[in-house]
Amino acid sequence: MKNKIILTLLFFASLLQAQEQKKSYSFTLKQAIEHAVQNNYSVINANRDIETAKQKKWETTTIGLPQINGAVGYQNNFKLQTNIIDFGGVPTALTFGTKHNMNASATLSQLIFDGSYLVGLQSAKTYLKISENAKVKTTQEIKEIVINSYGNVLLADESILILQKNKGILEKTLSDTKEIYKNGLIEEENVEQLQITLASINSSLENVKRQKTIANDMMKLLLGINLDKELKLTDKLDSLTQSNVDLALLKEEFNVTNNIDYQIGQNLQTSKELLLKLEKSKALPSLGAAVNFGYNSFGNEFNFLNQDQKWYNYSNLGINLNVPIFSSFGRSSRTQQAKIALEQSKTQLTETEQKLKLQFEKAKSDYEFSLEQLTTYKSNLNLAERIENKNQIKFTEGLASSFDLTKAQEQLYSAQQNYLQAMLDVINKKATLEKLINKN
Repeated sequence: MKNKIILTLLFFASLLQAQEQKKSYSFTLKQAIEHAVQNNYSVINANRDIETAKQKKWETTTIGLPQINGAVGYQNNFKLQTNIIDFGGVPTALTFGTKHNMNASATLSQLIFDGSYLVGLQSAKTYLKISENAKVKTTQEIKEIVINSYGNVLLADESILILQKNKGILEKTLSDTKEIYKNGLIEEENVEQLQITLASINSSLENVKRQKTIANDMMKLLLGINLDKELKLTDKLDSLTQSNVDLALLKEEFNVTNNIDYQIGQNLQTSKELLLKLEKSKALPSLGAAVNFGYNSFGNEFNFLNQDQKWYNYSNLGINLNVPIFSSFGRSSRTQQAKIALEQSKTQLTETEQKLKLQFEKAKSDYEFSLEQLTTYKSNLNLAERIENKNQIKFTEGLASSFDLTKAQEQLYSAQQNYLQAMLDVINKKATLEKLINKN
């Protein structure tokens, strides 16, 4: 009985483990984006960069706050130094000091004024802002890549379905053609031509299946999911395409200040302004103060832990004023370099603004063209289906050759792939445009 219970427990344990190993994920595109911005590896590290920047900001802040340091020192004078003192023309050797010395002290220091410190505080805030902007940029890029990858998986799915459908139709046509050939009603070339087309479809089908596996694994990587887990994408390419047809988006005004790349350029300019302020602040005096409290004790025996050991107190207050006077024009040179760097950052910001405006016009044009192509290729697909269907009938009735049928089939297959790619382009081009205008 005991063995049966143990076996049952082991069975259920292995079952639970198997279920855990086979854990699967299912996402719509919206859910995939939400999951990626939380679990993507790059996003996770971007969050850590923000935390590092926060700690760096606090580290800089503490420089201007009170600092307390303690010290304990012990000295063993195992051989005391001898000094010669002249007493009335008679040199006399004397030894001063005790064998054991011990000191314990505490120092309180406070920075009163330092221009570099004030600039450092501003720089720390800017550094944090730069890290936050980097997180936003990473999130936007991940969102766009997820949309593209999601579409690639759906494209592979649709391509597989279409190729399988084409293969089934072609296999039936080939089977019927072989029977007609056996009866001596057509030439063998008709059979061979169909066999060539079928071999091409089989090759394309296997290739698309491999591409789907790669696209699916890429999607898992973006989502932060282990590659051995199952992933299912629930949206369909056609419905997703229709939801991304947005003519109102083409009328959106472009505000360059909303773009994350422009904001990063502004932060770069701010950092250069602070660098210039830092170099100028180095010409200002700095002022600090420190208070020392301590005790020391002496003896020829190590009795410092005894309660009756005599300890002597001391304390002092110090103020330190550092005034830069002349640096052989070194500070002036560094200040001029900072001014040049600032002017360069301003030029870079202007260039970034112009590039973004150009990218916006191109992205809007590409999206508009993708919408036009979607309509065109859908119409072409309908025509290609009708032409291929007519040639199928003519071929069956002996009114068309296998060459004519193959040509119509190839035209249909090309139209099918063009239409699928047009749907994917609508999704991808819209994602690119929305990223530029920072539309959520």
